[in-house]
Amino acid sequence: MTLIEQIKQGRFLEATCDFSQPFIAEEWVLDSGLHCQLLYRGVLQITPRELSSDAKDIVLSSGIHGDETSPIELIQQIASDIVLGHIQPIHRLLLIIAHPEAINCQQRFMTENLNRLFQVRNSEKNNECTIANALQVAINSFYGTSIAIKPERWHLDLHCAIRPSLHDTFAISPYSDKPTRSNKLFSFIHHAKLDAVLLSNKPAPTFAWYSAEYHGAQSLTVELGRIGKIGHNDFTLLRPFRDAMVQLITDVALPIVWTNDVEVYQVSHTIVKRHSEFYFTFNDNVANFTFFAEGDEFAVDGSQIYTATIGGEAVVFPNRKVAIGQRAALMVKKANLIFDEQVRVCAIDNTSY
Repeated sequence: MTLIEQIKQGRFLEATCDFSQPFIAEEWVLDSGLHCQLLYRGVLQITPRELSSDAKDIVLSSGIHGDETSPIELIQQIASDIVLGHIQPIHRLLLIIAHPEAINCQQRFMTENLNRLFQVRNSEKNNECTIANALQVAINSFYGTSIAIKPERWHLDLHCAIRPSLHDTFAISPYSDKPTRSNKLFSFIHHAKLDAVLLSNKPAPTFAWYSAEYHGAQSLTVELGRIGKIGHNDFTLLRPFRDAMVQLITDVALPIVWTNDVEVYQVSHTIVKRHSEFYFTFNDNVANFTFFAEGDEFAVDGSQIYTATIGGEAVVFPNRKVAIGQRAALMVKKANLIFDEQVRVCAIDNTSY
């Protein structure tokens, strides 16, 4: 059975990971009128037959890390529901399962962290560099062929955490000088019932950042629970997020709303590993958003000792095993939002959590 035949049966993930079949780019039209284009292995573009002038251009991606399986299965569910006629999107979509080789090997990556390669064209020294280049081309083409006069671009890059977290689900809003933190985006966070949102304070070459920085997309990296094995994930926790994602692609717009139910954090500083002797003062299983009181020591990097700043800080994504020169952790503080047409921070909360 060819890859296209598998996809037409609703088996997008299976087809993407089936390396026994050669990849052939192909396009077809569903009975519903949706135009489907398989652009690369794991990259499926879907275009409604009729588009309004204010239709969104939405990228939903997963599999940047091959062991983060629940997001991969969510994209499989969305793709299957669309090709089998259970969901009728009214916006242009790009569905991505990024790294099938790593998925098959149940590994985060094969040679290099794919989510650090989205800034410029990479020398294709490994498979991750090749994938990043292809995805950047796909994103550029997708956003560049919008029919909208003022295109509303979205990108939700779905992940899940390798460690426990005090917030089971949360989003990271990448930093950009462009207006990429709209009240529409933060309304989606509310409707998806995410526990928290973290506002980055500097550029970082992630997939979500690429779409925000180079295309002005309303973009998020979304962390959805813990890593598990394909076929054994419990999607109960993720039901509100999936429902909001379906609503995003099938409705004209989500209602604009924001409440204080979502915890807001801003990055206070980034810890970059500079020496091979780098280590944290806590064990490898510490939960994301664990708080350190002002003056508490949390990391040592050669002769540099890191302590929590005024009011204390929480740690997110600590990883002592990263390569020298890469981010070893984010330190964050709670923040207060001004919920305007573009959301912004009005103050950092320096009180203890």
